[in-house]
Amino acid sequence: MDRIRLVGGNELNGEIAISGAKNAALPLMIASLLSDEPLVLHNVPRLADVKQLERILENHGVDIAVHGRRRGEEEGVGQRMTFHAADIVDTTAPYDLVSKMRASFWVIGPLLARCHEARVSLPGGCAIGTRPVDLFLYGLKELGAEIDIDEGYVVARAPKGGLVGATVTFPKVSVGATHTILMAATLARGITVIENAAQEPEITNVAECLVAMGAKISGIGTRTLTVEGVEKLHGATVEVIPDRIETGTFAMAAAMTGGDVLLKGARPEHLQSALDVLARTGTTLTSEANGLRVHRNGNGIRPVDVDTDPFPGFPTDLQAQFMALMTMSDGVSQIRETIFENRYMHVAELARFGADISVNGQVATITGKPQLKGAQVMATDLRASVSLVIAGLAAKGETVVNRIYHLDRGFERLEDKLSRCGAEIERLAG
Repeated sequence: MDRIRLVGGNELNGEIAISGAKNAALPLMIASLLSDEPLVLHNVPRLADVKQLERILENHGVDIAVHGRRRGEEEGVGQRMTFHAADIVDTTAPYDLVSKMRASFWVIGPLLARCHEARVSLPGGCAIGTRPVDLFLYGLKELGAEIDIDEGYVVARAPKGGLVGATVTFPKVSVGATHTILMAATLARGITVIENAAQEPEITNVAECLVAMGAKISGIGTRTLTVEGVEKLHGATVEVIPDRIETGTFAMAAAMTGGDVLLKGARPEHLQSALDVLARTGTTLTSEANGLRVHRNGNGIRPVDVDTDPFPGFPTDLQAQFMALMTMSDGVSQIRETIFENRYMHVAELARFGADISVNGQVATITGKPQLKGAQVMATDLRASVSLVIAGLAAKGETVVNRIYHLDRGFERLEDKLSRCGAEIERLAG
């Protein structure tokens, strides 16, 4: 199994091209199931999760083509891909495919909307909490679906004539459930109103894609989405937005090590809350025409308290990275994780660097130290993995991050991007 080896202590200086957002690319790929015409996506990141979802979609009968780079297109730009679901040949998403990635469960919405039936395995993914699918099933039931659980599969059937528009009020914000019900509602009869919808930029990217395919959606970017169902969706060409989590991750890496990095293609408005927090640590952030510049000179890192919250709050997917930064702050900081109940598994691994972190329920208290020491560490989930890389970039001596397949699920060419900015980092095979 591959590992990453780092020798810490180098500042980061240079440019990093921000890849397409994994959390937008996956539901955009799934949206292809809603139409029998081709959906062309630009800037799709080259990730293990994308490859896994390709296998799932192909199982349903989607033809997938990857195209070469267009004339004048920069190196580092994501893939251009065409997804053509002319015929759905199988409405079952099997356990051996779905169990490897939670987002693959979202195919249940388009399959149910277009084919009026779906049999989808209960999902897998990162072990950061139970993350039940009850909100998904609640929403689909509100649209008229009959739901049964059979030997680990969700078996869903639409009423005769298809799903029916309704008001779906989520008791709490759920990105996955919002994606699923939004896609399902596009082909439902009548009007669907989704209350307490997620507002993440990835939701907006998908909603705008659906509109380009012929869906009628209003309230995009707000807590209330209104969908007027149509009989049929057509093909479209859509750009995947830049990855705000990758942007925040590299921004925190630059803050941790010091230096000056331009994050090319970054869209600061997609993570303003996190950037505001980062600015309070003493990091200088400057929006430029082609991205976001992150700079920290030799000044210390100021401690900052933060709570994770749904967008537009501080993202839970940046919590581990920010914790790594706080381990070298000039004081005591606290992080309160409000989204997932089991997302502090990286604490034990950060402690191997010498970090001083205590956890009491949802709250982690970090007492900063002037220096971390390199260590052998083990990745536990996607975002925790990269927090260990960030710590290793600043730690004295050698760090080896084991079980990095988690990283490959969500970060494209991580070691290459960092090494171009002066990091001493390499991938070790086997």
